[in-house]
Amino acid sequence: MNSPDALDAAVDRTPTDWNAPDMQARIRRRYASERRFKYVGLSAVAASAAFLAFLLIVMIGNGIGGFTQTRIALPVDFETAPISVDPDLLRSGSGEAALANADFQGLVEYAATAAYGPGANQYFSDGAWVLVRRQIAANPDLLLGKTVFDLPAASDIDIANKSEGSAEAERAVKLLDSRHALSKSLNVAFLTGGDATDPALAGIWGALKGSLLTMLVTLVLAFPVGVLASLYLEEYAARNRLTDIIEVSINNLAAVPSIIFGLLALAVFINLFGMPTSSPLVGGVTLALMTMPVIVIAGRNAIKSVPPSIRDAALGVGASRVQVVFHHVLPLALPGILTGTIIGMARALGETAPLLLIGMRAFIADPPGGITDPSTVLPMQIFLWSDEVDKGFVEKTSAAIIVLLVVLLSMNAFAVYLRNRFEKRW
Repeated sequence: MNSPDALDAAVDRTPTDWNAPDMQARIRRRYASERRFKYVGLSAVAASAAFLAFLLIVMIGNGIGGFTQTRIALPVDFETAPISVDPDLLRSGSGEAALANADFQGLVEYAATAAYGPGANQYFSDGAWVLVRRQIAANPDLLLGKTVFDLPAASDIDIANKSEGSAEAERAVKLLDSRHALSKSLNVAFLTGGDATDPALAGIWGALKGSLLTMLVTLVLAFPVGVLASLYLEEYAARNRLTDIIEVSINNLAAVPSIIFGLLALAVFINLFGMPTSSPLVGGVTLALMTMPVIVIAGRNAIKSVPPSIRDAALGVGASRVQVVFHHVLPLALPGILTGTIIGMARALGETAPLLLIGMRAFIADPPGGITDPSTVLPMQIFLWSDEVDKGFVEKTSAAIIVLLVVLLSMNAFAVYLRNRFEKRW
């Protein structure tokens, strides 16, 4: 019960005068503080967008040239060329030895000198003769007369034709351009080939295929185990000390540095179990260990978001506990689970530290044929090319970064689509 003094104080209290000068000053200060906070937030968003735009512009500017290639026309007269290969032998399918013994490198040097002068063989890439041999093997009739090969240019010629190069390369470009021997086309070898020591022949398909196979192994292992673990912890596990320890352990695993998983894979999967080194199999198992805690955490949060009334209604009409979980709870939580899974897979796709320790840093020229073949991945390929001395690999590195960014953005966009497509509002 209030005392008489308290009642008198309440009656004597005067209402707030919002028009008073001191109160108006307080209101202005509050509004000014809110405006400052709004402007700081907008500045942070603008700065983030500016850094992202700067990154994309720089990467696209440096790497767009990697998707095109300068090519030089090389006329060859096989009647006078210093090479002797029997076309009939090639048609019979038994001319591999003849091709292997033929001096195609000397052929390119002879034809380049004859067409463009002494030292013109340096205008062509180091692997141009390989392409000549492949075309002759595919069409032996080329050996019967004169033909013109369209071959990739050397790195300095390619750079000078696309932007600015050395003075010597600029003179060579002017000479070739005056002979109408230069052309620029899509670099198909970059999109369909494997790694090579010659930047003109180096491609990204081997690393991209290795990444896809590694992600496939990661998804097959991490997704079902992560989903089942999140269902058990959220729907069946008793709330006791053991469950608390498991939850803390999962949260800690999600924050463990990736290099630790690489050490674990090296010690257990390779040295103990004898898994093939540098293969998508061991890489996928390693990344699955990294991704699984992320899937468990995302899965538990998605399962918690399903209203309890769904469970109660299913139990009320006679459904068993398993039917409630797999027929009602899991379908409703699946969009959130898939979103978390794709984000975790995108993180795993960009990892390099654990893959360094399991041998995926090796030079792999041929794309892998399966999950047990030697392979590398996109981030590792970028790392390898960034160490190359040849300037031709600079734009190849940036172009590979563009490919990696496209894959990552596609995965994140797919995650947003799944969330918007299947999201339920309660």
